[in-house]
Amino acid sequence: MLEIKNIVKQYSSHLALHDVSISVPKGCIFGLLGPNGAGKTSLIRIINQITAPDSGEIFFDGEPLKPKHIERIGYLPEERGLYKKMKIGEQMLYLAQLKGLKKSDATTKIRYWFEKLEMQSWWDKKVEDLSKGMQQKVQFVATVLHEPDLIILDEPFSGFDPVNAQIIQKEILELNQKGATIIYSTHRMESVEELCDYIALINKSENILDGAVSAIKRSYKNQTFLIAYKPKFAGYFTMESNDLFDIVEQQVVHHEHDEREMTIRIADQTSLNDLLSYLIQRVEIQQVKEIVPSMHDIFIDKVTQIRTTPAF
Repeated sequence: MLEIKNIVKQYSSHLALHDVSISVPKGCIFGLLGPNGAGKTSLIRIINQITAPDSGEIFFDGEPLKPKHIERIGYLPEERGLYKKMKIGEQMLYLAQLKGLKKSDATTKIRYWFEKLEMQSWWDKKVEDLSKGMQQKVQFVATVLHEPDLIILDEPFSGFDPVNAQIIQKEILELNQKGATIIYSTHRMESVEELCDYIALINKSENILDGAVSAIKRSYKNQTFLIAYKPKFAGYFTMESNDLFDIVEQQVVHHEHDEREMTIRIADQTSLNDLLSYLIQRVEIQQVKEIVPSMHDIFIDKVTQIRTTPAF
């Protein structure tokens, strides 16, 4: 759907984007991740043709990005842009027509979304009369009502309470299931694993990690396992690190039944079968679970690496 190639953007003395290349597959939910100030919003503004890159190019559905593609894009900016004193129904009609919808079609679609999100009574209200969360709902409807092929959501859950955040998340997944490609920009990792098929991590103006979420998580596995067990023999018993594995942490989880857990990292030359062969001679294994780093852990690891790498 979107091919971003070697984008560079400089603002005065600030380099916002440096040689950024990203591929967004059609029909996916793509997480554009990074800490505040990393360059995410600069890239989003270039995709929306609000600003232009200093160099590089973007292809939309196989064509060089052009003004005609704006009607096929829905954009929810982090800094919301509703007219506070304009009635909501009139504002939605105006914004929909800017995206190429006829007034009759726009009215039908607005009423559909207002009913779906329980906003029927808001038509004649002004934006300034709504809470921040209610304004967010209005902005979301304005973003998607023209049924764009590409939906760009910049921190879409900011300002929502947990209930409304869940409602909007459900709508995002439904839009994706109907064929929309979605770029979800955030510096918060809580919902990335629930929503995203692919991600790109931007830090200090550069793309430092990208790919399928499942593949990235597999690549960060480090042979760490949680073992739940009971000693086979009564009396004092303790596990200690050895040539096969290092113990990261261990604890008794149920004293009466002597049920224990330990987190271990096996050595490079050790297989899981080697580990189990060693353990079953000494303990009754109740559970073996591989610990796979979360996207939050990977995010922190990559950003911290960049920050602590010395400059030469």
